[in-house]
Amino acid sequence: MAQSSASMAGHGGVGPEARHSEVAPGEIAVGVFIGRTSEYFDFFVYAIASVIVFPKLLFPEADALTGTLYSFAIFALAFIARPFGTAIFMAVDRAYGKGVKMTIALFMLGTATVAIAFLPGYESIGAAAIWLLAAARICQGIALGGTWDGLASLLTLNAPEKNRGWYAMIPQLGAPAGLIVASALFAFFVGNLSAQDFFDWGWRYPFFVAFAINVVALFARLRIVSTSEYSELFENRDLQPARVRETLQAEGGNVLTGAFAPLASFALFHMVTVFPLSWVFLFTSEGIARFLVIEAIAAFFGLAAIFASGVIADRIGRRPLLMGSALAIAAFSGFAPQLLDAGSVGEAVFMILGFVLLGLSFGQSSGAVASGFSKEYRYTGSAITTDLAWLFGAGFAPLAALLLSTHFGLISAGAYLLSGAVCTVIALWMNDRFASKGS
Repeated sequence: MAQSSASMAGHGGVGPEARHSEVAPGEIAVGVFIGRTSEYFDFFVYAIASVIVFPKLLFPEADALTGTLYSFAIFALAFIARPFGTAIFMAVDRAYGKGVKMTIALFMLGTATVAIAFLPGYESIGAAAIWLLAAARICQGIALGGTWDGLASLLTLNAPEKNRGWYAMIPQLGAPAGLIVASALFAFFVGNLSAQDFFDWGWRYPFFVAFAINVVALFARLRIVSTSEYSELFENRDLQPARVRETLQAEGGNVLTGAFAPLASFALFHMVTVFPLSWVFLFTSEGIARFLVIEAIAAFFGLAAIFASGVIADRIGRRPLLMGSALAIAAFSGFAPQLLDAGSVGEAVFMILGFVLLGLSFGQSSGAVASGFSKEYRYTGSAITTDLAWLFGAGFAPLAALLLSTHFGLISAGAYLLSGAVCTVIALWMNDRFASKGS
């Protein structure tokens, strides 16, 4: 970040760029929070539906478990498609600018989301319904690759040195915020509609809401990235799109290390959101609306923990916090999954503890090693790193955890989580080692 700091200092002199020397982090933070909340709301609306709707809608001839596994396989398609979306939209960014890129990507995301709301079932059009959902899910993944706007990086670069951890956690607040709204919305429809009405039309409404939120997010983000002032800031901060192939050739080691560094928090992300919902829905007699409420309440604890991560990171550093969180997640993996079979109290304890750990780790996981990128590749490198981190850490987590737990018991789901924690510890250790060699 030394070069970035120097670049920032260079704008303090007299000249045509002097008026940009003072950047308002709060203004950027608002755009970042709204954008991330819309993305995570889309994500959780689909995730919840992949547990309680799609197995029955698309795989009525399969048993509930098999249908859910098939549904989770389609769920993973977006994570596979996302890096390709990044490559495509980086080209759009280079040719036409961030405003055009964001408009196309968010329009594509919203269109795919609304298309899911109109999805017919297997009983209406047969296997074509499965292929339509898969296509919409791939479109969502490609669009998510295009929604990378660099605002989180810009926010960190413009944050005061002593408050970098605080500003780094702001984009992560969108995850629990999106989950709270999505869980509450589904809980309302599940709790107030008959099973038949919910399955016929009730589940479709959250997808329409997702489209509306995307429209709001589009204008909030375009307000920032489409202005000439912020275009100049992106250029001055070296947040310009490079070619993906060139970035991987120049920064492949940093990309790989950065993708594995947040693996503990990304694996835990689905272990306390999608997986427990599927386990409770399939293997307990607990009401799904009640568990969605528990999930929303637990997400508030996660929200508080993300705020705490900013304070702690500014005192002890981001890497020590990530390392300590990974070790805590490793300990959590040894006993916590069994709590899902311990009734409503056990479920609540699992969810609250999980979200506290998730908040502390996830709050600082974004760009944990981004400072290692050279300036010319920072923008694209951070985008690719994020894509791969989600793919490796979260893309197949619900599918793998459900498969393991149904064959070997809930403790095996903890083993999956443990593997993510081990990867994080190794990646952070390697990053520190390389950094010390380079100094």
